[in-house]
Amino acid sequence: MDLFDDAPEQALKWHHSGKGAALATVIQTWGSAPRRVGAQMAVSGDGEMQGSVSGGCIEGAVVVEALDALEKGTARVLEYGISDGDAFAVGLACGGTIKIYIEPIGTILPVKVLEELVEARTTRVGVAYEVNIATGARRLVHDGYSERFSKDRSGFEDDGQTFVAIHNPPLRLAIVGAVHIAQALMPMARIAGFDPVVIDPRGAFGSKARFPNETILEDWPDDALATYGLDARTALVLLTHDPKLDDPALHLGLRSKSFYIGALGSKRTHAKRIERLLEDGFIQTQIDRIHGPIGLDIGAASPQEIAVSILSEMVQILRKLS
Repeated sequence: MDLFDDAPEQALKWHHSGKGAALATVIQTWGSAPRRVGAQMAVSGDGEMQGSVSGGCIEGAVVVEALDALEKGTARVLEYGISDGDAFAVGLACGGTIKIYIEPIGTILPVKVLEELVEARTTRVGVAYEVNIATGARRLVHDGYSERFSKDRSGFEDDGQTFVAIHNPPLRLAIVGAVHIAQALMPMARIAGFDPVVIDPRGAFGSKARFPNETILEDWPDDALATYGLDARTALVLLTHDPKLDDPALHLGLRSKSFYIGALGSKRTHAKRIERLLEDGFIQTQIDRIHGPIGLDIGAASPQEIAVSILSEMVQILRKLS
């Protein structure tokens, strides 16, 4: 799930509809706060809310403050202590403290800035929303903050006044090959925050019976991926063992900015894959992006265990811990 859900989009809709809206953002936490820094909730002028800043502990109080901020056209910083009892109710072992920043749309957060933010999110362009809590200066930043982007880490800069909210595109996973490993990997990946699709032109493999409630693309992998699009927030996993299906997808993946490319197969299979790619004109530095054999070496044997190893390696590469 995207950290921000659709709070910015909903706030913009409410503003344009004439209801008025404010955005509430978690800007700091201490202890076991229910939601991470950067989590957001939109509040409309008539008290509707979308998103969450605490999982239910303080939402009601934040709505009251947001409505007052809307009426007065002022920003405000709120601080709440979450009791152990309230924390336990939302699945945490103990409580903590949370700081919230409320920005009415129009009077404090310029509509144009919010529109540009929503456009960036819609087109899957990573952007940082930077605001100085003391001066009120705010802007969108596309360059810099590379570490924050790579770790999805919103927070204050060293000056203690500049808050940076990272809006990364949602994570995606394209799986080529509707095999048993894919059946296990898709629900695991979704729990980990990825939006997965499986690609397989072979109807007997990519059937609704084998993948209920999943997105199945039945085109040839290169055609499907060309339409789907591969970007820096998308992982590509190849599971067919069939060069006719895997190789065209690999060609697209190696020319893309996909943060992870993994291919199933033994060391011998991967060596043959490398030979084919070299013959097709790829250079070694490009080919080295492929993780093959796929997954972390955890001694996985079953399809479910292999899926765990693949997902673990994807997260490792995403967070640049390798």
